[in-house]
Amino acid sequence: MTKALRPIPLSLSILTLAFAVFLTWALTESYRGFQGETFVRLERGAGTSGIARTLAGAGAIRAPWLFWIVRVMRPSASLQAGEYRFTKSATVGQVFNRIARGDVYFVEFTVPEGSNMFDIAHLIEAHGLMPADEFLRAASDPSVIRDVAPAARGLEGYLFPSTYRVSHGATAQDICKQMTGEFRKQWKKVAAGKEADVHRTVTLASMVEKETGVSGERSLVAGVFTNRLARGMHLDCDPTAIYAALLQNHYRGEIHRSDLASLHPYNTYQNAGLPPGPIANPGAESIAAALTPAETNYLYFVAKPSGGGHQFSTSLAEHDKAVKEYRRGTRNRSKAQRKTG
Repeated sequence: MTKALRPIPLSLSILTLAFAVFLTWALTESYRGFQGETFVRLERGAGTSGIARTLAGAGAIRAPWLFWIVRVMRPSASLQAGEYRFTKSATVGQVFNRIARGDVYFVEFTVPEGSNMFDIAHLIEAHGLMPADEFLRAASDPSVIRDVAPAARGLEGYLFPSTYRVSHGATAQDICKQMTGEFRKQWKKVAAGKEADVHRTVTLASMVEKETGVSGERSLVAGVFTNRLARGMHLDCDPTAIYAALLQNHYRGEIHRSDLASLHPYNTYQNAGLPPGPIANPGAESIAAALTPAETNYLYFVAKPSGGGHQFSTSLAEHDKAVKEYRRGTRNRSKAQRKTG
């Protein structure tokens, strides 16, 4: 004879039903206590408990135990470390899904070839990462590149132009380390098998980068500078005079006679040899040009009147003629613009 099953007490059934309803609501209802945009950094090895506490503490979810319930339902999910940005209320399941798929928040910015550290600092500030001065202070410390370039005075020249993705909480030192890390990688490729002084090469490459954006001219420009150095001639490079003015905080958007006359060490109109360090951050092509300058007799170059490159000369007489043609072309373009304007 079998015993009859005892009926479940009505009060327990009601409690079970009430808990099920509450749990369904808690898991499917967006968290109304969300206060607005917040960034949450989840560290590696934090585990489910640590992640749940961090999310609840930041106000992204209602309570840690809710996150645990989703974890029990999805035991094989791999939760990804990183920084997450929350801009609106979400269910705990939606939050869990974002972390499981590694929807990490990054700020992306692109540093063009030839940018100097001042340009990069303003770019980083414009992306809301930090004030420009904070980045410039970090970029003035050469310690992270001294093993490669012992003569480096700062990180100018070694902040490699590329597209970078950084977390919202990245420090200036983090960004500098990432950019100099990219320089190391690119230098290893470009300079493979070549014996070269890194600092001297990058300094020359930075001048090449600022003088021309025409790919086929870079080795020619490097060759001109190399020829002038061999003859003890001043390099007379306009971008170095501009950089000197930038360092003195009085560059006015265009080069002036006073800039050319400045005795600042970076001004190659008044100082022989290369400047003390790079004046910008060159790309791989300019570095390659500095490593293998074109072997020519050219000692001068000036922009072509029509644009699109430079006129190279072996003598001062040829150069003076090319300069006159350039100035004539510039005047003619100005007149044409005034007429059409």
